[in-house]
Amino acid sequence: MRRVRTLLNVIWLVFSGLWLAIGYAIAGLICCVLIITIPFGIAAFRIAMYTLWPFGYTVARRRDAGAGSAIGNVIWLIVAGWWLALGHLFTGIALCVTIIGIPFGIANFKLIPISLLPLGREIVPSGDPRSFGAA
Repeated sequence: MRRVRTLLNVIWLVFSGLWLAIGYAIAGLICCVLIITIPFGIAAFRIAMYTLWPFGYTVARRRDAGAGSAIGNVIWLIVAGWWLALGHLFTGIALCVTIIGIPFGIANFKLIPISLLPLGREIVPSGDPRSFGAA
């Protein structure tokens, strides 16, 4: 199973992972310019790493996330989230044109929620107990 995940991640990296991760890195750099938005920059860099190598990992909801994460997600959604979600949407549609690209297109669609609302979520290995009931 490990070899299959590695193969999927390499194909993902070539066809969509690299340019999407660059988008997250640019968003992270812009957010790190101001002190107030540094948490958004950190979240963007965390998601950039996940976007580079997503197979074998999943997104889990953090139990300790509170109102600060909800407010931060609203700000993130307005500032950068919808741009990144559009990137995943267009890439997913483009990948679904071919039969081989359909699994990668579906993976792009699964990344849209975390691109819209990244705060209060964490990226964990797929077998991690926190990944059960992940959202």
